[in-house]
Amino acid sequence: MPAFDPIVLFFLLGLAAGIARADLRLPPAIYDFLTILLLLSIGLKGGVELAKQPFGALLPQMLAVVLMGILLPLAAYPVLRFAGRLARADAASIAAHYGSVSVGTYAVAVAYLAYRQVAFEEYLPVFLVLLEMPAIVVGILLARGVDRNTPWRVAAREVLLGKSIVLLLGGLLIGWVAGPRGIEPVEALFFDLFKGVLALFLLEMGLIAAGQMGSLRRHGLFLIVFGVAMPLVAGALGAGLGWMLGLSVGGTALLATLAASASYIAVPAAMRLSVPEANPALSLSASLGVTFPFNILAGIPLYHQLAEHIHRLGG
Repeated sequence: MPAFDPIVLFFLLGLAAGIARADLRLPPAIYDFLTILLLLSIGLKGGVELAKQPFGALLPQMLAVVLMGILLPLAAYPVLRFAGRLARADAASIAAHYGSVSVGTYAVAVAYLAYRQVAFEEYLPVFLVLLEMPAIVVGILLARGVDRNTPWRVAAREVLLGKSIVLLLGGLLIGWVAGPRGIEPVEALFFDLFKGVLALFLLEMGLIAAGQMGSLRRHGLFLIVFGVAMPLVAGALGAGLGWMLGLSVGGTALLATLAASASYIAVPAAMRLSVPEANPALSLSASLGVTFPFNILAGIPLYHQLAEHIHRLGG
């Protein structure tokens, strides 16, 4: 077996091309199409598996995951505010990014486990959808407190009707209603081509990540340290929660990956509306310039090893 999953090499190609300023950017329409395919594929797979599960059995796990989504930004905020000496709005915005999730990181983790033939609970996309939202609410509260002037209705619309939530939730519902047999006619597009689509998506993400590295040089060492340390701490928390919830090794690794990832789609849009004074360059430099590459290249294997270690200790 090769040392690297080929899809990681696509990310490295994009990263190297971006640093070298090569003209390799995908047309925006193609990037949008790849994003739509990835989100729907993840949602459909989760929905098909959800159709096999009794909802009552999943409810305690869902509530525990939402609680984790609330605790992560609360833990990140004081570090950003006092150790990083960031303004309140910037600290709250970055904390919200790190309490939410990265669909791209999750997709790579799924491909990583499939490449190594590690089984996991297929309903994990439900957790992916759940973790998109709590951190945004917490981030707004941290930035503004309880303020009647906060545009909650506009922010809720931006989050709930944003592309990532609509496609993930829509895919979940379609997969759940159609079931394993009903989804067969579209499997070739959404399931069989998944890794090829993900490879092209990561090529573009490598280029985008390279573009954020200039901001890191301007904003100092703190965001680099935070962008590596926060996912490690959050990943350990996610792995521990996965074990307590009775997930498999693969499921535990995926939940750790979700906890360790940082949003770069839903949260930036919501923060732009609700906390416009926050500097988006800071949050995107940390999440896309540091945490995303770290998770793709080193974090996901670490979370898998951590999941195996926890399960061995727990018997």
